[in-house]
Amino acid sequence: MWNVVILDDDEHTYEYVIDLLVNVFGHSIEKAFSVAEAIDHEGRGICATLHLELAELKRDQIVGFGADPRLDESAGPMSAVLEPAESDSNADND
Repeated sequence: MWNVVILDDDEHTYEYVIDLLVNVFGHSIEKAFSVAEAIDHEGRGICATLHLELAELKRDQIVGFGADPRLDESAGPMSAVLEPAESDSNADND
């Protein structure tokens, strides 16, 4: 299993991150806000824990979500990485 992790930057708004998480992962607004807070405060947030092929697809969908139209300085998509999941991970398994 692999964690899909979004990395923090200053080029995307909370609204953008929440929209991304709702659309790409099907998270509720509340769950999306919680992950957005983790990204903002911890510099990274685990979006989901998935098998490798689905994790790669979700990472590609994050990149495909594009720039934040709310900010002129948003030059592109959020950065996302995959990390091997710990067996005791608290992330959602989809």
